[in-house]
Amino acid sequence: MKSTDANQKQHHSFRGSVTPENLVFHANLQEFSQKVGYICAFYTGGKISADKAHEQISQLWQQLKKSKVAINP
Repeated sequence: MKSTDANQKQHHSFRGSVTPENLVFHANLQEFSQKVGYICAFYTGGKISADKAHEQISQLWQQLKKSKVAINP
């Protein structure tokens, strides 16, 4: 099993056509993923309720969907 350093950033390669729109959406998707990770950590640590975590993730998901529509109308 591979050990993971907590300070090491994950690197995800970009797949698909390299266009400005795709790069922006990819950045938005990575930000969404990072924020969901934080929310999950807060929930796991007992800092927020399951309902609050679900609400926040739902809001982030709606923002991501809106960004996709705005980038590719």
